[in-house]
Amino acid sequence: MAINERFEQLVLETDLNSPAPENEPARQAWFLARARMITQKRIKEEGRPLTFRVETFGCQMNARDSEKIIGILESAGFTEAESEDADFLIYNTCTVRDNADQRVFGRLGRAGHLKKNRPGMKIAVCGCMVQEKSNVEKIRKSYRFVDLVFGTHNLYRFAEYLCSCLESDGMVVEIWDRADRIVEALPVARKYPFKSGTNITFGCNNFCSYCIVPYVRGRERSRTPVEILSECERLVSDGVVEIMLLGQNVNSYGKDLDTPCTFAELLTEVCKIEGLQRIRFMTPHPKDLSDEVIEVVRSNEKIARHIHLPLQSGSDRILARMNRHYSKEQYIALAQKIRDRIPDVSITTDIIVGFPGENDRDIDDTIDVVRRVGFDNAFTFIYSKRAGTPAAKMPDQVPDEEKNRMFDRVLKAVQETAHGRAERLTGRTMEALAEEVNVKDSSYITARLSNNMLVHVPGDPSMIGKMLQVRLDECRGFYFFGTVV
Repeated sequence: MAINERFEQLVLETDLNSPAPENEPARQAWFLARARMITQKRIKEEGRPLTFRVETFGCQMNARDSEKIIGILESAGFTEAESEDADFLIYNTCTVRDNADQRVFGRLGRAGHLKKNRPGMKIAVCGCMVQEKSNVEKIRKSYRFVDLVFGTHNLYRFAEYLCSCLESDGMVVEIWDRADRIVEALPVARKYPFKSGTNITFGCNNFCSYCIVPYVRGRERSRTPVEILSECERLVSDGVVEIMLLGQNVNSYGKDLDTPCTFAELLTEVCKIEGLQRIRFMTPHPKDLSDEVIEVVRSNEKIARHIHLPLQSGSDRILARMNRHYSKEQYIALAQKIRDRIPDVSITTDIIVGFPGENDRDIDDTIDVVRRVGFDNAFTFIYSKRAGTPAAKMPDQVPDEEKNRMFDRVLKAVQETAHGRAERLTGRTMEALAEEVNVKDSSYITARLSNNMLVHVPGDPSMIGKMLQVRLDECRGFYFFGTVV
């Protein structure tokens, strides 16, 4: 766990005989101190550790939020469990697609059975799904065994809600319609000691017609450069060599600050941090990716040679219905500009297939973009209606059979171009960050290249967290087998 020393000092200096402060983060420090007292008392009474489990659904932003939740739980005295059969179980939810909601409700049903056999177990649901009132009402009505429900805008108050939950037998529900501030100076438990995400913006202003994110994450809010750089410096001093700058649309960074700062300017400053070896960012929007950002990436070797540039569709007609604010040819021109200026860059994308009104001519346009750009990889999704979005109300929904057929066409084109792009790297020696022991063969280490491709190399756990020079020996389509040189 990465403990923010200033916050920990606030916790240690807390006087629980005084009322909880109103200012943040001192208020959360007071509640964390109280949570520690409650937890330690129960551990002593039961003669065993108290366990927790956080199950995360969705994007990198959710993963980062889970690290904050885990940081609070560990700091409060809980120990991580290997399964959902734990004293404190949290589902951090995604609501981008309706089936994500259904998965959570299915897991909640099973968690209810676990709770019957585990006295004192607490169950919490947080994240994007519970920003929708209908889901909260469903939990209140059909999952009354849930103890805590809180949303995305007030996650920083988790220590406070944890106390309420531990001291109450009723359901605690805290959902805000909007954020009142950004509070980041809290404990964080990183999944990897050598790499970390750092939030630079929260929310989104784009309102793509298929996307629920602006409604559940709110409008764009930027952290100040000073806060971001300070956090990055602390991470590096704690052993981090790679940082990913996170936002729903990183290219919009800084527009809402009192003293404006562009994303290109922020990237330039992050590159100056001594000891930081690699920088990534996720996710840029094609309509906002500036020449300045491309130049900063080109001129700074610390920045990964990987740009994720969501396409969604290659059809001008569908792009307009999606409210994406660019055309097919504008997207291709941007991708070509990136390739011209950064020849070794990897461009990956997102594609939605089966959007309302989409037909084979539209799919032809999407495949044309795939072939002309030559994506290194693409995350291809079949469109599903998301209640609360304009697209869900469009009358010309595509039948599932047609969606599946069109999806197969796009996937085939993606695989062909991606495999060709990967094979050209065979025999090259490139730098890779060793991330973990290979899940299928413990005699191999899985490492990640600057271009975001994985390479599996013979090795041992002592290599994890180190930058390696790796020869790419054998291409397996979307990954390599290699040798450390």
